[in-house]
This record gives sequence, C-alpha cells and structure tokens, in this order.
Amino acid sequence: MENIFDLNNIKKTYLKLAFPVVLGMVVGLVYNLTDTFFIAKTNDMALVAGISLCGPLFTALMAFGNIYAQGGSSLISRLLGEKDENGSRRVSSFCFYIAILTGIIIGLILIVFSNPILTLIGATKETYKHAYDYYMVLAIGSPIVVLNFIHMNLVRCEGKATLSMIGNVVGTLINIVLDPVFIFGLNMGAKGAAIATIIGYSFSCIFLGIYVYSKSKVLSIKPSECKVSADEVKQIFLIGISAAITNIATSICVIITNKLLLAYGTNYVASMGIVSRVNMIGQMAIIGFAFGGVPLFGFVYGSKNYQKLKELISFVCIFLVSLSAILSGIIFLSSNLLVKIFVSDIEVISIGSTMLKFQVAGNCFMAIVLLFTVLFQATGKAIPSFCCSLSRQGVVYVIVIFVLNKIMGYNGILISQLVADIISAIMAYCLYTITFKNEFNEASA
Repeated sequence: MENIFDLNNIKKTYLKLAFPVVLGMVVGLVYNLTDTFFIAKTNDMALVAGISLCGPLFTALMAFGNIYAQGGSSLISRLLGEKDENGSRRVSSFCFYIAILTGIIIGLILIVFSNPILTLIGATKETYKHAYDYYMVLAIGSPIVVLNFIHMNLVRCEGKATLSMIGNVVGTLINIVLDPVFIFGLNMGAKGAAIATIIGYSFSCIFLGIYVYSKSKVLSIKPSECKVSADEVKQIFLIGISAAITNIATSICVIITNKLLLAYGTNYVASMGIVSRVNMIGQMAIIGFAFGGVPLFGFVYGSKNYQKLKELISFVCIFLVSLSAILSGIIFLSSNLLVKIFVSDIEVISIGSTMLKFQVAGNCFMAIVLLFTVLFQATGKAIPSFCCSLSRQGVVYVIVIFVLNKIMGYNGILISQLVADIISAIMAYCLYTITFKNEFNEASA
C-alpha cells in the first residue's frame, strides 16, 4: 500500500490513481454517445424523448449504488490510512450484500408502481410506450445496476484503479456491441437498449467480483466477514447518502427541467436529452479526475498528514479548473457540429446547439463544486458534503430555474445551470475554508 500511495510524489500518485478512472469514464462516454447515436438514428423523436425521460430513474439507481460505493470507499480509504485491513474487509463485504438487497427492494417498488412513476417523470401518450419499455427492463435489472458501482469504486481504495477501469471497459464494450443488435437487428427499440445495458453491467460485476473473491487482500465478499459496527454503518450512510443525494437531486432537476421544456414541445425535451449526453464529453473527464482522487484524499486524511492534503487539494483544484476551461471551450465552439452528429432535424439542431453552449458555460464552476464535494466525502465530513450535494443540482438549481423561468421564460431555463453553478461554487469554497480551518492551522504550525 505504501508503494502505491507515494506521498513524497503526491501529484504523480494522484494522476496515477485518477487517469485510469478517466479512461474508464471516457469509454463509458463513448457508450453513451453511441447509444444516443443509435437511438437518434431511428428518427423517432418520441423514442428519444421516452428514453430521455427514464434518465432520472437510472440516475436514482446510481444514487443508491453510491450510498455504499462512496460511503464504503470513504471509510475504507481512511481505515487503510490507519492500517486497519481487517476493518476494510468487513466494510467491503457489508457494502456488497446490502447493495444487492437494496437493488431487489427498489426493483420491486418500480415494478409495482410503474404507472404513477412514469406519469411523475413526464411520460405522455406520445412517449409512454417507449418510456415503459426502457423502464421495465431497468426495474428488473435494478440489483445489477446498484451492485455495479460497488467494486468499481472499492477496488480503487487499494490502488487498483487500472483494474477498476478494465472492469468498466469490459461491460461497456459488451454494451456497445449489443446495442445495435438489440435496437435494430432484433427490432427491440428502447427495450433493446435497456437489455444491452443490463447485460454489460452484469459482466462488469462478475469480472470485479471474481478479483475481490480470489485475489484481494483488503476487500471481501465473504458472508462470514459481513460484520460492521453501528458506528461504521453510520459513517457509511452519512457519507454515502450525501453522495447519493447528488444523483437523486440531479434526477429531480432533470424531471423539473423536462416538465418545463414540455411547454415548448417534445423537440425541446429530445434536444435536452441529446445535449446532456454531449455535455458529458467535458464533464466526464472532470468527474473522473475528481473521483479518481478520493482514495488518496481519504488515505492522506486518515494518516493525518494535513500538509500533504493541502498541497494535494491546491494542485487538483488548479488542474480541474484548467482542464474544464479547455474542454468547455472546444465544445462551445463545436456545439452545432456535435449536435448534428446525432440528429438531422434542423429544428432540433438549432435548439440543441444553443442549449449546449449554455450548458458548458458553467463547467469550470462545476469543477470547483465537484472537487470540494468529493473531498468532504473522502474525509468523512458529512454535513458540508450534504450541503454541496444539495447545491448546483439541487436546491440552488431548483430555486434558480423556477425564478428565471418565471421572469425570462425559455431563456431563463437556458441560463439556470450557469447561475446555479456560480452560486454553488462560492458556497462550496466557503464551506471548505471553514471545515478544514483547524487541520490547516495545525499543518502550518
């Protein structure tokens, strides 16, 4: 473990951990874009909109996975910093089994209450069939979706970022190959896209599960080691729920945005669905580099080396903001071309191009919020983590979009994310200076 987390070359160590995460996310991004490409090529905007409406449900399943993935990885990283490998094995086993149980319960709820939930997320007579087809497969595969995020995150705690990436890539490539087979070859449309996703996730879970069972020294899936104290469960849930809130809040914000856009027509909802995925070109790299540093943040904090932690935070902040500015600028200048790749409809291209420019405008501020959010999660700071999780894609965004929509109409919707990002970045920095004041004073003493 000491050889992996080399604190004497902390910048190099961070990049070594984060880069494979980014590569894995890039492959995931390729899948998302490929998936969008195949679906959009049906030239059925009702199908595109129907699947877009199910996006928040997928994000919600990610949220439940992240309760145990982020909460577990935060605690495991700190335990390893304290050299408690037995504790790490117990926590990882608990996260594995509780994730499966949670997925089963959620899946049953989604199936039983399918009609009211589909109505809630905005399915209309025009989009209902496509949304239902995608939704039901997602509901049945809920345990797989939730479980997929567990070992993808936990193996990085022992420095196996490349292995995590391979697991992600294997599942994603299978997904990409199966997409056109199910969507076009078997003429299954939305249902086919969802089935391909679940099969891909299944392979990722199996691949990483085999590694943990047979080779890992600090992680476990043995039922006999599924023993955690009340305090450990509390730590997992406090950090995990704050991490999950980001996903849940994002889902709610997407639902609200789609409902407001419906007033302008289905093409606006379809355009936002395409734009959201294209915007991930820039955001995915930022998310990958931010989350790639979580094991190191937790390890350094657990070892109480606050001077190194301060050095690491400064480097990562400058790195993320600079990278975000470059990527966002490229997307901004190429917005029309990027949207045109996926659709040929002139109106959707025009709407989407404008939307995309406004979406990427706040990505630098998003990078700041994301950095401090994952830092709070990794170091077990539940309250500031909770506050950040409810900011840019939560309370702040909801207030901003309703106020600006009321004042400016459609233009208000367009600029809402940028305004929310700026406000949230200011809030996150203030929380950071307050939260780590004592630790950094100790480091300077």
